[in-house]
Parts: sequence; structure tokens; C-alpha cells
Amino acid sequence: MRRTLCIVMLIAAAATGCSRSTPEQRTINDAATALGGRDRLLAVKTLVIEGLGTQGNLGQDLTPESTLTSFNVADYKRTIDVAAGRVRTEFTRAPNFRYFAGQTRQKQVTGVDAAVGYNIAADGTATRVPDQTASDRRAEIYHHPVTSVRAALEQGATVTNARSENGQDLVDVKTAGGVAYTLAIDSATKLPARVRSMSDNTNLGDVIVETVFGDYQATSGLHLPTHLTTKTDTVTAMDIRVQKQSVDAEAGDLAAPAAAASAPVPPAAAPANVVVQPLAKGIWFLGGQSHHSVLVEFTDHLTLIEAPQNDVRALAVIAKARELVPGKPLTQLVMSHHHFDHSGGVRAAIAEGLTVVVHKNAAAYIEAAAKRPHTLVPDALARNAKPARVEAVDGQRVLTDGKMTVNLYAISDSAHTDTMLMAYFPRERLLVEADMFTPGAPVAPFVNNLLENITARKLQIDRIVPLHGAVAPFSELTKTVRAAIYPGLEPKSAS
Repeated sequence: MRRTLCIVMLIAAAATGCSRSTPEQRTINDAATALGGRDRLLAVKTLVIEGLGTQGNLGQDLTPESTLTSFNVADYKRTIDVAAGRVRTEFTRAPNFRYFAGQTRQKQVTGVDAAVGYNIAADGTATRVPDQTASDRRAEIYHHPVTSVRAALEQGATVTNARSENGQDLVDVKTAGGVAYTLAIDSATKLPARVRSMSDNTNLGDVIVETVFGDYQATSGLHLPTHLTTKTDTVTAMDIRVQKQSVDAEAGDLAAPAAAASAPVPPAAAPANVVVQPLAKGIWFLGGQSHHSVLVEFTDHLTLIEAPQNDVRALAVIAKARELVPGKPLTQLVMSHHHFDHSGGVRAAIAEGLTVVVHKNAAAYIEAAAKRPHTLVPDALARNAKPARVEAVDGQRVLTDGKMTVNLYAISDSAHTDTMLMAYFPRERLLVEADMFTPGAPVAPFVNNLLENITARKLQIDRIVPLHGAVAPFSELTKTVRAAIYPGLEPKSAS
């Protein structure tokens, strides 16, 4: 009798323990049930998502605040080997805005296999990507209801911090492999509503990457979303309308290509190579790679035009400037425009004590960028915090000491950005500009606008100093403008 009573008590205790599951467990179990059941989720081996949509243009829009430009995405296919943690994504994109970098349509293939992230070029060449990029791609594996809930169910995962916000139940998940994300499920339907993870951005610092799930449909015993919208910070990075989903279909070989897997891990930023080219007395072109700068010497200080790309490039250019003229302080940075590839080194310049001179429409962006936290990957300003000193140019501004003169002009009516400054040296008849004219570029959609601004200002120019490409005679600009107006005709020699 006593033995029977003990057994009954043990069964009752076990049942009570099951009914006292934690709020975190209940959230995950509810989501699993809504998606098709715990067993069905854990049985999933592969997931293939196909569709079309749009890709955002983070940091490259007309203004710092706008999200008008994007790429149209076709032939989108994302293949996930759920158990192995491998993903390959491929699609073709075409810009819906005036493009200037060459190709109008681009095939993109990216992937991650455990610790190895890789890109595959149009010719099939595979290259390895930096660890931070690979880490971001591993996190993106869980930006889908099946993978995020399935990982939370697996042994070794931890689920914490249950809470409710705006009709959604949220939990924080750390997978058995150490990837962290926040999962939100709809409090009414119990279907996953969104996933958030953290990433580092050179310009924005710590950013939230969030994917929102919508328009669920039944597929192979599961409920799957047919609308996936991913944002980085506040900008839509990818918006995909799913046309076909396959569960446990043949995924092919998703292992990292041998060339990528065997390659050393590249640094997050390429080592800087600064090549100096004197342009005139007191003016130097600091080139050597894809993005250039110009150093200007005044009587009692130095001014740098452009601190591009990232800390590595910007700090190397700043060091070279101080090496060229060691007896004078470098006090100013003139930024051509807000686009991320041209403003990626501004925080480093602020950390070095430089005052940033920008178009008035970019001033608020620079002030905000200087205050953003960079805790995931501390940059120069995070390590050496200083307040930003920003000076806005409204229309035009003259920098002069009586000997050296630089006229800064806002470029009007640009389809590229409304934050663009060009720098004109009247005595030397030089013009420094970014993106408006790149000598030798296959397409040149902004050259007419640049020439219109030059003509309106009545500038007398002998040489164009581009912040991409090589220094060129002014005749190269006029020749390119004529070719744009009369395509296919041999232009006359420039006067």
C-alpha cells in the first residue's frame, strides 16, 4: 500500500512539474505548436525559399534620412541546411535609381558554412569574408520562424527574459552554438512575428537587424511566412515576397567552396596604402586605393578633404598628412558627402580632434553618428571619446589665409545626394569632387549636373581631382559630357 502511494505521489509531482513550465518555455512551445508542432520542427532538414522583392541601399541614399533608392531583386533563392548550419543565398539585383558603378544588373551569391563566410563572384571565384561578416550571416540563419524556434527547442539552448510588448510575447534565445537573438511571437496567433539580432556597422555602430514575418501559409505540414522584411537599424535591407517554399527538398552541396575554406580570414578592413602625389605648392593628393583624400597646407594649420571608408583608411591618411607637414597641426576635415563609403572615417577624425566641415544637410547626421554607441566593435572614437565639432556649409564657404584659398561649394540639384560639397582652388585651377565624375568609369550619369554647377559658378578649371580614380584634365570632363549627350558619336577634341 505504501509503495503504491509513493508511486502515485511521484506521478502527481511529475505532472505538477510539467504544468509549472517557465514563461520562456511556454512561449517557445506555443510558437512550435502554431508552426506545426515540436516534432515536425525538429524533423526539418532543409528549407528552400524562392521569390522576389527589393534590397535597400543603406547609407547611400539621396539624404541621410531618406530610403528612396533600392534594388529590384529577382530570382531570389535562399537554401538552408538547418541541421548543419549552412546557408547559401543568391539573387539578381538591378538598381531603381541612377547607377554609377558600372553594371546595371548584378548576380550576388553569398553563404556561410560554420565559421567560414564566403562570396562567389560572377565568374565563379569564391573568396572568404571577414569574421564579423561570417558572424552576421550565422545570426541571419535564425531570421526565420522554423530555424529560430527549432534552435530554441534544441538541447543546449537557453531561453530567458520572457516579457510582453505591443501584443507580442518576447524571449531572448542563445543557441547551443552561441548565437543570440530575440524572438517575438504574436500573443493571439502564437505565430512568430519577428526576430532581432545585433550587429556592428562602421558608420552606425551597434545596430539591430530585425526580420518581420507576415502572410503565413500552410506548407508541408508547417505554417510558413510568405513575406520576409529585414531592416538594419531603421532601413529596409531586404523585402522578399516568397513565391515557393520547399521543406526537406534537395539542397545541394552548401559546403564552403574549397578556395574560401582554405583561405586565411581577411581583416575587417583592408590594410591602408597611401600614395602621395603633389598637385601644387601646399596641395597633395593622397591616393593608393579606391577612395582618395586631399591635403591642404595653410599658414598655421592643415586641412584634410575626405576621411573615407573606415578607421583604418582614415587614420592612415591622417598619419600621412602629419608626416608630410610635421610642423603644423591638422585641424579640419572637409567631408564631400554623407554616403557611408565617404563618411566611414569621420568618427576617427573626430577622435583625432579634427573639426568636421560638411554640407548643412549632413550636419545633423554627423552629430548623431558621433554619439552612437560602438560597443560590439569599439572604434577610434569609442576608445578615445571626444565631442564632435561640426561646421555646416550653407551654399558656399571660403577657407583662406591670404595665400592658400579653397572655395567650398554645395552642388545643387544632384540626383546622387543633396549633401555634396566640391572644393575649388582658384589660384591652382583645381576642382576636388567625389562621385560626380570618375575618369574612365563605364557610366557617368552625374557629369552634366557637375558641369552645370561649374558653369553656374564660372569656375576656371585646368584639372579635376576626383576622390575616385586618377587626376584628369578638365577636358576629360567635357569630353564625357559630350559623349553622354551624343552617345555613339566620336566627340570633338576638348578646347
